[in-house]
Amino acid sequence: MSDLAIRVAEASKLYRRVSAGFAFRTLKSALLNRSLVDDLRPQDAILALDGVTFDVEKGDAVALIGGNGSGKSTLLKLIAGLLPPTRGTIELAGRVAALIELGAGFHPEISGRENIFINGAVLGLSRRAIQARYDEIVDFAGLEDFIEEPVKNYSSGMYVRLGFSVAVHTDPQILLVDEVLAVGDEAFSHRCLRKIEEFLAQGRTLVLVSHDLGLVEEICGRAIWLDQGVVAGDGRPRQVTDAYRERIAEIEAVEHREAKEVALSVRHELAQPDPDPEPEAATADPAPAPHSEPAAPEEVLRWGSGTAEIVGARLLDPEGVESYHLRSGDDAVFEVTIQARTPIEDFVFGIGLFSSRGVECWGTNTDLEGWRPRSLTGRAEVRVRCPGLRLAPGEYLVDFAVHSRDGAPYDYWRKAFAFSVTSRDRGIGVYLPHHEWEFGGDVQWHPSEED
Repeated sequence: MSDLAIRVAEASKLYRRVSAGFAFRTLKSALLNRSLVDDLRPQDAILALDGVTFDVEKGDAVALIGGNGSGKSTLLKLIAGLLPPTRGTIELAGRVAALIELGAGFHPEISGRENIFINGAVLGLSRRAIQARYDEIVDFAGLEDFIEEPVKNYSSGMYVRLGFSVAVHTDPQILLVDEVLAVGDEAFSHRCLRKIEEFLAQGRTLVLVSHDLGLVEEICGRAIWLDQGVVAGDGRPRQVTDAYRERIAEIEAVEHREAKEVALSVRHELAQPDPDPEPEAATADPAPAPHSEPAAPEEVLRWGSGTAEIVGARLLDPEGVESYHLRSGDDAVFEVTIQARTPIEDFVFGIGLFSSRGVECWGTNTDLEGWRPRSLTGRAEVRVRCPGLRLAPGEYLVDFAVHSRDGAPYDYWRKAFAFSVTSRDRGIGVYLPHHEWEFGGDVQWHPSEED
């Protein structure tokens, strides 16, 4: 393993399934049966990882991606030594620091200062070595005013700041980071990314678990996609994340079709006349419009007076087929269906495209483009055709709105739907313009690795 930092060979992990009537195994029964897990029947176990094999070279930054329950965090815990593999082997070369679970390794009743020394000792540093780094750890975490407080009084963000600071200042050769970095605020996240870049520049190794595919493509040179405990893809981040996005788009398309079929079935059943109506049944109030329903407290996604209502929104390919996955440069059609409760003469239709991080990529409306409203009566379909939509690879969200010319909303629908974009081209940002490279003079290039 002279050039390898991590070697994972046929690693599998079984968890015992807990069901009604389950009784924990005793040490006596384990000794008599020689194992706690070998005698598990398939129906009694959950296979979190199944024969995962890969090597990580020293100095590499590797991302583990996949949906919830795919085995990412379990694999990271196996690498960290927090869990033993049921089968297979894991070999490491160098000191490991892991930031896996919020608050892991902290004692809630003692101060942040005391936890720094305990964590440092667990990672193999002497008290003198920890003392030499103490001020730098506290300063990086930004917890000078709270370092003597019991960590049970810390917020989730403060937990992450202290845990990450300890991890990166104990000179690990291998750093394992789970999604916990998403808990930190924006400023601290930027500080962490700069520290990770310094860490990698020193030739050290990073294994990152993240759902932020943009971050994966930005800082990692390799991505491993786990799906139901097995490796579904392993290679360059762009290639692997594109394959993952395509798979997600396929799943969402199937779910969308199934949901639509269920909705149509329910609507058909509700439309059937009651065979035995009550003679004096009270007339029910009409169902409230979706925009008038109470939204989740953390984010309002829909609002407006309801004078006109958005009753449908979807993304179509040029043939009119509903699809939520594009390749950069494909033609796209954004369709929205509007229902006016009463005839109106003052209306504007609008659309906005946003990245998954909330960056506004593009937006327009009929008023900005010179369309003068005359009348909207009943139902209307609006389509915005975008020939050759050259968005950069990533996840995007679509907002739709219908409002008056002075901006008063009739119905504003945030995040009406999401769609994904993949591309063979590479770049930074949200737009991939068509371009060509030209070179003159004495300059030569090796053949492309993709040729």
